[in-house]
Amino acid sequence: MAQKKGTIAILTGGGDVPGLNPAIRAVTIRARREGYDVYGIKRGWGGLVDIVRDKKADNSNNYIELTDNVVNRAGRTGGTFLHSSRTNPSKVKKAAVPAHLKDKFTDEINDLTPEVLKNLEFLGINYLIPIGGDDTLSYGVRMFQEGMKVVAIPKTMDNDVPGTDYCIGFSTCVTRTIALTNNLRTIAGSHERFLVLEVFGRYAGFTALLPTMAGAAHRCVIPEFKFNIEHLAELLTEDRNHNPSQYAIVLVSEGAMFEGGEMVFKDGATDAYGHAKLGGIGELVGSELKRHSAKFNNGTPIDVVNQNLGYMVRGGDPDAMDSIVPMAFGNLALDLILKNIHGRLVVVKNGRYDNAPVDVVTSTKKLVDVNQFYNIERYRPRYSSFEMKPVFIMTGEG
Repeated sequence: MAQKKGTIAILTGGGDVPGLNPAIRAVTIRARREGYDVYGIKRGWGGLVDIVRDKKADNSNNYIELTDNVVNRAGRTGGTFLHSSRTNPSKVKKAAVPAHLKDKFTDEINDLTPEVLKNLEFLGINYLIPIGGDDTLSYGVRMFQEGMKVVAIPKTMDNDVPGTDYCIGFSTCVTRTIALTNNLRTIAGSHERFLVLEVFGRYAGFTALLPTMAGAAHRCVIPEFKFNIEHLAELLTEDRNHNPSQYAIVLVSEGAMFEGGEMVFKDGATDAYGHAKLGGIGELVGSELKRHSAKFNNGTPIDVVNQNLGYMVRGGDPDAMDSIVPMAFGNLALDLILKNIHGRLVVVKNGRYDNAPVDVVTSTKKLVDVNQFYNIERYRPRYSSFEMKPVFIMTGEG
């Protein structure tokens, strides 16, 4: 092994997706060969909040030294063996402040960033590689602004991290959505029903749009455009009547909204980044479709099969894309570190690997370009030509 050059820490935050463990493996194997020690921070940013800065303290629940043996065992599996959380160290509620810091931080909401920085120094971390979506990476931007050497890797099944065409987890999500939809269509066909499938996608509709483009569904409704339920019922009834098996399928993003309405939430609770938990739009769409369908079906309502695909699309092993891209992202991150370049986000742009300033995560939003890629009359993907488009078509900015 090469002479020690420093210590790198890796963490995974937010929702788990297939592809995280391959990314951790890629970073670790290459970094150790290049002469770095590698630590895995447990539970995302949460693992850096409650470290006790005492060499005699047991911080085994906060970090682990990563070796080839450790990452090779997990590298082909889904999820994250480092675990995850939605902790935002800059907004820690009073009740969640670690016991040894409660005397120091007494506000209802506390910024524990000074403690995080001291904890990184205590661990001897020279470089930090956060793997996450825009929430997790937004705090990575804060770490960079505070002087930490950060190289970020984008992860989210919604594929909505700005600056990159692709995020770890997206391909497996689309693959699973297509497969599960194809499994469920036999039920819809047997009973001549509408099939309403709720999928992830709080602000961006890529996970509904791409499977629909691939032919998994007849229609999709996405957060970027509020839909008219009566018009959706008319379209789906038309689809059903033209289908020899007498069924029709619509994919509904969890953040989709009825015309004149707002997002549908499960309850009033919010996470550390201020997001309320979504859920239930699919059920509402299903019940409303049945009610409105009678108008377009000679007075007879059309029954509905409802299913929230939920965690089924983010569980299990990664597909080919989410095995290959994380390996490339991990090596890209090491390339930057070896050049002492930091404050960057590794990305895919128009089919090529690259990197961008990490603060692109907080400076813009990545959403479906409705004018270019969504037919607001037909509630379907819109595309006129695939020539010279990025591989995922609607996720690129070119």
